[in-house]
Amino acid sequence: MAEQKESSVLFSLKELMNLEEDRIKDEEASKEAQAKAELEAKAAAERSARDAEQARIRAEEDARSADERRKREEAARLDAIRAGEIERAKAEAEHNARLQAMSAQQAHEQQLTALTQDKHKKRLQLMVGGVGLALVIAIFGGVAVYKSAEEKRARQVAAAEEARQQFEQEVRKNQQEAREAKERVEELTRALSAAKTDAEKADLKAKLDALNKKPVGGGGPAPKPGEKKPAGACPPGDPMCG
Repeated sequence: MAEQKESSVLFSLKELMNLEEDRIKDEEASKEAQAKAELEAKAAAERSARDAEQARIRAEEDARSADERRKREEAARLDAIRAGEIERAKAEAEHNARLQAMSAQQAHEQQLTALTQDKHKKRLQLMVGGVGLALVIAIFGGVAVYKSAEEKRARQVAAAEEARQQFEQEVRKNQQEAREAKERVEELTRALSAAKTDAEKADLKAKLDALNKKPVGGGGPAPKPGEKKPAGACPPGDPMCG
C-alpha cells in the first residue's frame, strides 16, 4: 500500500509538472503571437503612413506642375495675341498707305493728261477742279478707312482682353481646386494616422489612393466627336484659340 501511495503521489506530481509546463508553453506562445501581431500592426501602420506621405508629395508635385504649365500656357497665349495684333495693325497701315499712294498717283496722272490735252482754259479749270475734288474725296475716303480699321482693331483688342481675363479666372479656379485637393490629402493623412481599426485604415487608404489618381485641375467638358465650336466662340485676334 505504501508503494502504491508513493507511486500515486509521484504520478500526481508528474501530472502537475506537465500541466505547469503546458501552461508555460501556452503563455510563451501567446506572448510570441501577441508580439508578432504588434510587429505586424506596427509595420502596417508604417506602410500606411509612407503611402500617405507619398500620396501627399505626389499631389503637391502634380499641383505645382499643373500651375507651372498653366502659367507657361497663359504667357504663350498672351504673347501670341499681342504679336497677332501688332502684325494685323502693321498690315492694315501698309494697305491703307498703298491705297492712298495709288489714289494720289492716279489723280496726278489724270491732272497731267488734262493739262496736255485740254487747250481751253475753262475746260482746264474744270478738270483741275474735278481732280482736286477727287483728291479730297480720296483723302476723306482714306481717313474713313483708317478710322474704321482703328475701330475694328480696338474691338479686337477689347475682345482679346476679355478672353485674357476669362482665362485668368479659369487659372485661379484651377489653383483653388488644387489647394482644396492638397488640403483633402492632408486631412485624410491625419485621419489615417489617428485611425484605430483596420476597417477605418483601409477606407481612408482607399480614399487617398482615389484622390491621388484623380487628375488635378479642371478643364471643362470636352466637345463630342464631330461637334464644332459655335461661331463667335473664339475672341477676334486670338491666334491660339481653336
